[in-house]
Amino acid sequence: MEAATMAWTAAVVGVGLVYWFVWVMGAAEVKGKRAVDLKMGSITRDKVQDKYTQYWSFFRRPKETATTAASAEKVPDFVDTFYNLVTDIYEWGWGQSFHFSPSLPGRSHREATRVHEERVVDLLGAKPGHRLLDVGCGVGGPMRAIAAHSGSNVVGITINDYQVNRARAHNRKAGLDSRCEVVCGNFLSMPFPDASFDGAYSIEATCHAPRLQDVYGEVFRVLKPGGLYVSYEWVTTSLYRAEDPDHVDCIQGIERGDALPGLRRQDEIASIAKEVGFEVLKEQDLALPPALPWWTRLKMGRIAYWRNSLVVRVLTMLRIAPKGVSEVHEMLFETAQHLTKGGETGIFTPMHMVLLRKPAASATATEEAK
Repeated sequence: MEAATMAWTAAVVGVGLVYWFVWVMGAAEVKGKRAVDLKMGSITRDKVQDKYTQYWSFFRRPKETATTAASAEKVPDFVDTFYNLVTDIYEWGWGQSFHFSPSLPGRSHREATRVHEERVVDLLGAKPGHRLLDVGCGVGGPMRAIAAHSGSNVVGITINDYQVNRARAHNRKAGLDSRCEVVCGNFLSMPFPDASFDGAYSIEATCHAPRLQDVYGEVFRVLKPGGLYVSYEWVTTSLYRAEDPDHVDCIQGIERGDALPGLRRQDEIASIAKEVGFEVLKEQDLALPPALPWWTRLKMGRIAYWRNSLVVRVLTMLRIAPKGVSEVHEMLFETAQHLTKGGETGIFTPMHMVLLRKPAASATATEEAK
């Protein structure tokens, strides 16, 4: 009798733990994605492992991914693959805003994220009636925050079709689908007319471009004369030393695990912006003091990591999640360690902010080109 009771007790506890870890655990920010819902974007279940292997093979030496025109042309496709692989895991464990933000005393991560996004509204001077472009919108977390805070209409572009569908669903749920539009496309060649936006922003997205000139040039083209553009860039800082093996390992770890064809230097950004015609109004590393560490949220405890890893492995074993999810989860965990080290050593920042303006004089050039 006692053995039977113990067996039933163990079974109930086991079921309770599975229920807690798998069904109760939702996304970090908004419970819009649960562990049992993990997919790999638009990749079919039987192709996940192969796609992950192809991705890892392409980005294993980040600096070599864009050294030739042929390899640079492949980057957008592999960035698309990356977001098929990671989007659901990001939503499950991070939320709908795929970016970092400085920690704020007494404020939650969600609140700090929202403040970081709403800063864009202030920098652009966005207001009702404005049409803004979100360059690399992901599943639309920043888009919704910025539209709600400013009253502007926002058009987001992402290369990943799965993210388009996720963003549209979130927009409808938030009641913002009338002011938030999402387009599937490559920000290196955007499907928008010249001078069609009042302002534009990109939050940790243009780092995926092999050449920053190309994406900045496209933003310049679609902005109206006098329009403002603010970008939060991933860059190495002046503290980075290319001759230091630890520094190189850290930065390459960030690049490999985030589909980056090579991080740019902090001191390159303004000159690239000027090269395509922008005026540089402001430049600031938002990660520097008095800002509190942005990487605090990444310092996941070992218990939390093994809990999430266990959930993923169990779901894979039960064939609820496709084979290959465990490898992707492990890749992201290792990348988080590199990001944390980059932040702690100060050799990397994900929030080098530049505020740019398309000169009003560009109106003449635009007319002449027509």
